[in-house]
Amino acid sequence: MTTATTRTFRTTPPTRSGDTTARDSPAAAMPSLPSLTGLRWMAALLVFGLHVNNFGYFGGTGGRLVSWGFGAGATGVSFFFVLSGFVLTWSARPDDRALAFWRRRIARIYPVHLVTAALALVMTYTLANQPRPTPKQALSNALLLHSWWRPWWQTLNPVSWSLACEAFFYASFPLLFLLLRRLGPRCSVALGALSVVAVVVLARADAHHWWTYALYSFPAARLPEFVLGAVTARLVLLNRWRGPGLEASLALAIIGYFLVPQVAPGYSATMCTIVGYTLLIPAAAVADIQGLPSLWRRRRLVRLGELSFAFYMIHLLVLRAATQLLGTKPHFGLLAGIAVTTTAFAVSLGLSWLLYEAVERPARRLLLRRRRPAAQPDAVEVRREEPAAARD
Repeated sequence: MTTATTRTFRTTPPTRSGDTTARDSPAAAMPSLPSLTGLRWMAALLVFGLHVNNFGYFGGTGGRLVSWGFGAGATGVSFFFVLSGFVLTWSARPDDRALAFWRRRIARIYPVHLVTAALALVMTYTLANQPRPTPKQALSNALLLHSWWRPWWQTLNPVSWSLACEAFFYASFPLLFLLLRRLGPRCSVALGALSVVAVVVLARADAHHWWTYALYSFPAARLPEFVLGAVTARLVLLNRWRGPGLEASLALAIIGYFLVPQVAPGYSATMCTIVGYTLLIPAAAVADIQGLPSLWRRRRLVRLGELSFAFYMIHLLVLRAATQLLGTKPHFGLLAGIAVTTTAFAVSLGLSWLLYEAVERPARRLLLRRRRPAAQPDAVEVRREEPAAARD
């Protein structure tokens, strides 16, 4: 997969006309957004650092540094949610059917989910001190329903809770996209502002325990982040995005990231980073559209971004398996901690490449393969590639 490929949509690229509604065109081609793919890798890296910190690989000064740098790494998942809303709206087909959209989404995430869930299940029966799911828990995980019931949210492969949220977003997207196409820029901005308010209100509710269970993994509570991504994509498509540039947006995202320790743990962290992440994603997209400088579209970063989903899905299983050799929270010194972390990273990256090349890509091709019309057996199918950034 290259970042230079484009895909034909039925929506025109952004124009300077100032129109408040998108115009549909059967032949418009949307540019790919490689910077978003590179940024996706950085979000996955934040989550990896968080789990290294949680597994206690570093002690003393090293532990404090890792905690300072990656203690807020869970917000990388929030970045994924906003990014998902953006790229799905960017690559949406106005005449697409919901069933076709859902089929593409299933082909995108489900094969890797099933493989890693099966691997996690094998680990529960072969490794010591691993929690074994009940049949109901395993089934809810397989169906991506486990995040709706807090006691089950980390069944099997714990990071898959976010896929349950994504599944809910995918189910909601056709209706959301229909709404966005009927909203002008001002109403779209109003919807985005309401989404930010919803995040703040939910963060306060979570911090003050207004609900029986924490809202961090509850799919409906994470929907405003997805909506924000969709709204910003819509504004970029309408050429009405007026956010700061890439450097200023990145600075705001970093400031918000390091404000996280000042709030209650859990969902409240979203309140700190939501503005910075929401500004950063369209800023990176605009940089790609206008050909402005962007660190995030470098070839190696984009390639890592392509592997980021598989990396996200496999890395925690690698860290969990490593406890059989390293013990629980070993608190190594700085050099030993770096060596162990580098090894775990290398193994996770290697396995993510294997998942991507042997599972994700071939399964997607198989599930999305088109049948040749019976009346035209010699017809040649034209294959359309999604932009790299559209493969959330």
